[in-house]
Amino acid sequence: MSEWRCFPSARELDEALARQVADRLEEDIAARGAASLAVSGGGTPRNMFRHLSRCDMDWSRVWITLVDERWVDPLDPDSNERLVRDNLLQNRASAARFVGLKSRDSDPGQGLAAVSRRLAEVPRPFTRVILGMGADGHTASWFPQAGNLQELLDPGGDPGLGATDPATAPYLRITLNLPAVLQSRGIIIHVTGEEKRSVLETAVESGVPVAAILEQDTTPVTIWWAP
Repeated sequence: MSEWRCFPSARELDEALARQVADRLEEDIAARGAASLAVSGGGTPRNMFRHLSRCDMDWSRVWITLVDERWVDPLDPDSNERLVRDNLLQNRASAARFVGLKSRDSDPGQGLAAVSRRLAEVPRPFTRVILGMGADGHTASWFPQAGNLQELLDPGGDPGLGATDPATAPYLRITLNLPAVLQSRGIIIHVTGEEKRSVLETAVESGVPVAAILEQDTTPVTIWWAP
C-alpha cells in the first residue's frame, strides 16, 4: 500500500519533503543516536537536497549513501555522488558522513565486495530511502531490460548490492537490491509530471520495476508528487 502526497508545485513539494525528511532524521538521532538516509540521483531531487542541506540538526550523526550509482568517476557530471556532494553535502549538511558506491575497480561486479564492506558501516534500518522513477518505470537501477532484474527484485534474497547493465541506459551500474531498499523505516518516491504519475498509477498492472515497491507490505511507501 502507498500513500500519495500531492502539491501544486515542485517548489512547495521540495520544501515540504526536505522538512519531513529532516524531522525523521532528528527523530532517529534522538531515539538511537544516529540516522541514515539513502538517496537517488537525477534532476528531480536537486532543489530538495538544497533545502535539506540548510536544515538545522546534528548532521555529524547522519549517514548518507546512495540507492544506486553509475560506474563513472565521482567527479563526472553524470555521477550521483557528485550530485549529492554539490547539492546535499553543503551548508549545515556538510558535517554528514557520506558513503559512496564507487570503487577504483574497472567495473561494478569487481567492486561489489569493497563497496559492500563500506556500506555495512551505515546504520540500518535506513531512516528513509528516497527513490526517483523514470518514465519506463525503473527505480534505483532496476531497469526493465536488465538481464539480472529478477535477481535484484527477489524479495527472498539477502539485502545488499548488485551490479547491473541497464541495456536501455548509459553506463554499468551498482544498486541496492529490493531487500536492501526495504530495510528502511519508510520509502519515499519523489516524482514530478503527469507522465510519471500515470506510470505510477498503472505500475502494478503493467509490471514495471517500481511495482516491486508498491506491491510489498513490509515498509511504508509515500509518493510525493507535483505537476
